[in-house]
Amino acid sequence: MPRPLTAEAEVADELSVVRPDLAARYAAELPAARAAVLTRLWRALAHEPLPWVESRTPSGEGVTLRLRDGRRLHGPAPDPYATAAYVTAVRLDDVAQDRPARLMTDLAVPHGADLAAELDHSVASLALSRAGQPPHPEEWPGSDWEWEQRVVDGHPYHPNCRSRPGFSVAEQLAHAPEHRPLVGLGLVPVPAETCLVTGAWPEQLRDGRRVLIPVHPWQAAHVLKRPCEERLTGHPLMSLRTLALDGGVHVKTALSARLTSSVRDISVPSVAASMTLSAFAAQLAARTDGLLHITRTLGAVTDGSPDLAAVLRESPQEYGGPGERVLPVAALATTELPDSAEWLGEFARLALAVGLRLLELGVALEAHGQNLLVVLSATGAPVRLVYRDLADIRVSPARLARHGIPVPELPARILTDDVTTLRRKLFGSLVAGALAGTAGSGAALRTALETAVRDLPRTPDLAALCEEPLPTKALTLMRLSPGTVGDLWTELPNPLL
Repeated sequence: MPRPLTAEAEVADELSVVRPDLAARYAAELPAARAAVLTRLWRALAHEPLPWVESRTPSGEGVTLRLRDGRRLHGPAPDPYATAAYVTAVRLDDVAQDRPARLMTDLAVPHGADLAAELDHSVASLALSRAGQPPHPEEWPGSDWEWEQRVVDGHPYHPNCRSRPGFSVAEQLAHAPEHRPLVGLGLVPVPAETCLVTGAWPEQLRDGRRVLIPVHPWQAAHVLKRPCEERLTGHPLMSLRTLALDGGVHVKTALSARLTSSVRDISVPSVAASMTLSAFAAQLAARTDGLLHITRTLGAVTDGSPDLAAVLRESPQEYGGPGERVLPVAALATTELPDSAEWLGEFARLALAVGLRLLELGVALEAHGQNLLVVLSATGAPVRLVYRDLADIRVSPARLARHGIPVPELPARILTDDVTTLRRKLFGSLVAGALAGTAGSGAALRTALETAVRDLPRTPDLAALCEEPLPTKALTLMRLSPGTVGDLWTELPNPLL
């Protein structure tokens, strides 16, 4: 029987039909895309608590993993904070492995076949994402969505950084931000009496007694399975399902597809709590002396199903002054920064001061490179932060009470007084995520953190950050544990120790 097509070959075949001008560039990008995904996978193999890895031993200039079945896997000494692709091959016993999907297949671990398929798709989509990129202009972008489009490689540490199962090549080119499309959204009319609407849903998204819910075209075609006349246009942002509309408003649409790791939705409880959570977050941000702003939720709607819902938010650009730029932290790696080592130290000090202040008050932000934005002065200095998307923060009622802050009515899933959970949420996203991804290596991250922590208040949270291993989500273990609910974690070597 003929060997099944790999995702790399499938994308090549589709590309030859829909964009033949990109075919040669796509093929040329594949080796680097394999190395980029393999580097992320090797980070997971070297550091996550995978049950079939019995030991990890420094060996020569690298590390050897002893597997439960007696085989050995050898690769370079891992830098868990590196963003450059430095792993071009590893050795499983005596066999060199340079393709992440093939390595995962040959490891033959539980649920590995599903992950192998996702890794295969991640490589192919990453090569496709890189294939159509023009040279970056020297000047800074003038709009928020242009900054978002610069983030081509996706998550800096997840092996599924560009996995988009269910999206054809044509759909990726038409909907993904790095391909710079203008996306047409449908509007589905729903009787107002059957909807949950919070906030001020605009008149232009109403039709008499019906509410018009913006729908992503992929969702309309694959989930709702109904035609939707395209009546809104927007530029897709890093999350793909969130778009910048004319007039500066951002709309978060329901998109029931697995992007990177999870199938995200807009639940009924999140719509119900959206305005309360937005007002509460703004109240907390006011205690940071102007160093943090939260993008306000303007309105939210659902027909009672996570498949048909939408949230309207302010653009983070609302918080930039004359001559300033507001950009997601993930986009920092795409631009030249003045005196990068000194700049990174200043940025780390700003980010940690804000994050630790809110944590002390009782709120742990999920401050990764997509949710956290930085305001740069005309000279490029980091001056303020902006945070968007409050869906995954954690709130401690006990800490709020200590500071005399009333606890609003919030979804139970975001409430916790567990110190480990709160610190994992902030440190895993901000330090092991946003700051590490910007630094690009363990050495650069250490220098930045040493600069940043020097003048910060010596709280128990700061002591934990300085003295304990650094928590981060075990992203690959989570993909290999389909029956597990919630996040799984691992610990990385602390750059400060």
